[in-house]
Amino acid sequence: MLSAQTMHPASRPCRPSRPSLSIKSSSSGAITAFRSRGGSFFGGARALCACSRMRATRRGRLVVAVRCSKVAILGASGGIGQPLALLLKMNKNVTDLALYDIANTAGVAADLSHCNTGVKVTGYTGEEEIGGALAGAQLVVIPAGVPRKPGMTRDDLFSINAGIVKSLVEACSKHCPGAVLNIISNPVNSTVAIAAEVLKKAGVYDPKKLLGVTALDVVRANTFVAEAKGLDVKDVDVPVIGGHAGITILPLLSQVSPSVSFTSSEIEGLTTRIQNAGTEVVEAKAGAGSATLSMAYAAARMAESTLLGLKGESNVMECAFVESKVAEGLSYFASKVVLGPNGVADIPPLPALSPYEQQCLDKLIPELAKSEAKGVAFASA
Repeated sequence: MLSAQTMHPASRPCRPSRPSLSIKSSSSGAITAFRSRGGSFFGGARALCACSRMRATRRGRLVVAVRCSKVAILGASGGIGQPLALLLKMNKNVTDLALYDIANTAGVAADLSHCNTGVKVTGYTGEEEIGGALAGAQLVVIPAGVPRKPGMTRDDLFSINAGIVKSLVEACSKHCPGAVLNIISNPVNSTVAIAAEVLKKAGVYDPKKLLGVTALDVVRANTFVAEAKGLDVKDVDVPVIGGHAGITILPLLSQVSPSVSFTSSEIEGLTTRIQNAGTEVVEAKAGAGSATLSMAYAAARMAESTLLGLKGESNVMECAFVESKVAEGLSYFASKVVLGPNGVADIPPLPALSPYEQQCLDKLIPELAKSEAKGVAFASA
């Protein structure tokens, strides 16, 4: 089974609410949602469709112009894939959820399809069915691969996961060449380069549509900083740059919002904990898995932000590992990116770094360069 390893939801998980509106078709053929007293639009509208736009009409009515968004998860039966699928089944920006894996997908799809949201769920199993999973997808999320075990580094996963990512991206290049790809499979520092080389060979590479998911590092940084400073985690934003393994993960504690101060020991302690948070989970699970639930949460967050960008929402930003020129000597780098209708719309320059952060950046660049070269060499072999 293609297990997963990944994510965090850019979208907050939706809380179910009482059905509060009735749905009717207007004379123009649009779907009209009538708001009931004290009700929430999204509680009932989630049963419609996602990626829909609303406009107010007279008599308190809302007209929903439905635009479908198909999302495919490759590795949907794994430890990350299953909770990620559940989160996306609850996401109002998704209308069609395609679940693919090499085994057990039918059961996962059947189970998930019983949840009373409007997202259509379809399962696909084996190489002969992957084309159906990918056809028409606007977004493909790839958590497939083996999870980390105690004593393993992300690089230890390379020999297995590199081949899995290569074959799945080859399928994407054939069946959905215009889709945005969110790569979760570790080591992200190498698998993104592998994906890029595969897409280049197929003649369909678009750097704006290939993103390595590093949102889990941001989720962890936000959580740890909020706990350390007694802040509401919903208000905290910590940019995390570099890569997605060990010392290549660099939280910019000088750029925390809201602005807070740290002692030197706090900075070093928080930075080290954020960098080693994955190992913290692996050791706590004592051989029973890696960071699957928090990765699914982070991946869902990234997926929602990607979909909002594709819809044309403004000011959608996430940290992601993408083709970039913000770090000299590197082709790929994680930093804040603006997401738009075609994927990555802009990559702002790095903010001014503290002396400690600059020192860490100087150390991580050679590590990232080696990981990138390893991925390129594998894809070119």
